[in-house]
This record gives sequence, structure tokens and C-alpha cells, in this order.
Amino acid sequence: MRSRADVTRASVHHPLFARFYARCGPVMDARAGFAVHRRTVLAGLTGRVIEIGAGPGLNFRHYPAAVAEVVAIEPERRLRRLALDAAQRAEVPVDVVPGVAEALPVKSEAFDAAVASLVLCSVRDQERALAELHRVLRPGGELRLLEHCRAEERGCAALQWAADRTVWPLLFGGCRTGRDTLAAVAAAGFELLEVRRFRVPEGAGGIALPVPSAPHVLASARRSG
Repeated sequence: MRSRADVTRASVHHPLFARFYARCGPVMDARAGFAVHRRTVLAGLTGRVIEIGAGPGLNFRHYPAAVAEVVAIEPERRLRRLALDAAQRAEVPVDVVPGVAEALPVKSEAFDAAVASLVLCSVRDQERALAELHRVLRPGGELRLLEHCRAEERGCAALQWAADRTVWPLLFGGCRTGRDTLAAVAAAGFELLEVRRFRVPEGAGGIALPVPSAPHVLASARRSG
């Protein structure tokens, strides 16, 4: 197992995916309803918040005014530069910090809430990243999730299995669509509070489209004592 220092030094460099996400992320927000999902996952947050994998900062403008500070962790250089620009336009204070989810550069029990938005699918070590989120949240602190998730339908789950073992992670910055993130959150010492599943894109007439990344989840969980 790699040491914490090894994880901290590990580089995250996905230049092609970073360009893709910088261009397509705002389009998904506008045309696929992701802006609504971002507002939903952040609604009601207060105090100090840590966000992992902040990307180009698409969440920043949706944080409610009751949030005192956001510490946004982003390891990819191009996306971090875009996040710094987005932080200047945010209505709450946002501090963009380099770092990886598996070794967060912050003190233990320092935050009232944590946000993981389309990132737990791509972290190198999901178990370790969730352990870090548990560490930095105060007892009773809340974890908010907007994530890809393992499909409940057998056919889509099989498609995810095939995609995750072939080209999908190479094309999309290490993303693995079939991770059972909700089970991993519970195993990390969080109590799941609310869970809502949805698909993007939904498809015409509500028919599910055969896209590995379609199943998503909006969820909240509480850090155990």
C-alpha cells in the first residue's frame, strides 16, 4: 500500500479530458439539467465546506449564502486554473487548493460539510478518499453526493462492467461508471440519509438509453461519531 506521501505526490494529468470537461460541463449544466442537480446537492449547506474534485468550479455559483467558506480541492492543473477564475465570481468565499482526495491537505474535523460531485467515480482509491472525507468532517457533519453509480438494471450493469475494463477510463479521466459508491460511503462510516436516483440522459419517452454513465445518484450522508 502506498504511503500518504506517495499519494500526495501522485500527479493527476488528463489534458484531453480536462479540455473536454471544460467545454462540455457548462453545456451539460444548461441542456441536460445538471445545473438544477448542482443546486439541489448544495441546498441548505452552512458553515465551512470542503469540495473534492472541484473541476472548473461549476458548483461555485450554486453555493447558498449561508456557507462561510469553501475549500475546493482540484488536482488537475488546467481545471484548477479555471476553478480559480470561477472562484472570483462566486458569491461565497472559495479557496482553490491543489491536492488529491486520498490525501486532503487540511486538518481533521475542520469542516461542517463535504461535497463530492462527479469525482468518486474517478479517484484512484475510492476507499481512501472516503476515509479522508470522514476524517476532515466534524462528527455529525454532512456529505453531499452527485455521482455516477452502479446501475440497478442487469443489462446496464453489464455494459458498465465492459466499459470500465476497456476504453472508458482512458477516454474520461479515469472514470469508472460501475462503482458501488453508496455501499462504499456506508462502509466508510457514513449514515445514508437521502438517496435519489436519476439518469442522464433519460431518453425519449422515459426510455433508458444504453449509456454506461447514465445512472446517477443524488445523496446525503452523515459522518458517524
